Amino acid sequence: MSKLKVALLQLLSAGYDQAANLDKGRQYCRKARELGADIALFPEMWNIGYQLPDSALPDQVEYWQGQAIARDSDFVNSFRKLAWDLDMAIGVTYLEQWEGGPRDSLSLIDRHGEIRLTYGKVHTCDFDREVGLTPGEYFYVCDLDTAYGPVKVGAMICFDREFPESARILMLKGAELILTPNACELEDNRIGQFRARAFENMLGVAMANYAIPQENGRSAAFDGIAFKETGSRDTCLVQADGHEGIYVAEFDLDWLRAYRSNEVWGNAYRKPNRYGLLTSPSVDRPFVRSDARR
Repeated sequence: MSKLKVALLQLLSAGYDQAANLDKGRQYCRKARELGADIALFPEMWNIGYQLPDSALPDQVEYWQGQAIARDSDFVNSFRKLAWDLDMAIGVTYLEQWEGGPRDSLSLIDRHGEIRLTYGKVHTCDFDREVGLTPGEYFYVCDLDTAYGPVKVGAMICFDREFPESARILMLKGAELILTPNACELEDNRIGQFRARAFENMLGVAMANYAIPQENGRSAAFDGIAFKETGSRDTCLVQADGHEGIYVAEFDLDWLRAYRSNEVWGNAYRKPNRYGLLTSPSVDRPFVRSDARR
């Protein structure tokens, strides 16, 4: 039986002090490895602690844009080296340099120090301060090498999880596990959405949020295995409180794969030829929003 351990790093950031965030992040990755983690996951935009500017203040915007870092920056490369040293995958998050405006990105580094995927947040919160971000264009799944063999891993970020299409596309691309950095209040309804993403796609989901007082913590993971021979079960593997710390979720990959090969959700009984309206760009009342980007 193979169990994949994902460490949810529920932390408090030092804001724009990237050197402090780097140092703290490295310390917590080492602690996660000591707990047996195979993957360590940061909350959203860790390099600057999810700091966002007031779009009406040009000086703030300019300073914020200047905090964006490249995929091959010292910050990211430091975690690549650490992943190699620890023999542990790391999902590091950062404000990424991008033409036309920075992206809200996650790079998944494997235990050999190689970047397996870099995902830019697709569903940016255009109704709020994320309007200055460049939205990502695609959802990605990679084969992540682990001690238990390859695991198909995808990513979505914060607001992405509130759209069922995000997890659905990742499932259709073969994802067995979705990593989800977060930076907002996780109240019961949002956690319920996240639980549903696991259930309806028969896959594991793992989400890391900021601790109190930056956000409210409540990082969570669900394995999506809703039933066993004796009846229904709680799919929750871990649910953090509000405090800073490392919360480890253990995913039983053998059980998950057996469940996915026999149960009725996922892709077997979908009728995609009936879903054409889902790809229509039209928006009708009451959902028209002047600030929404397509």
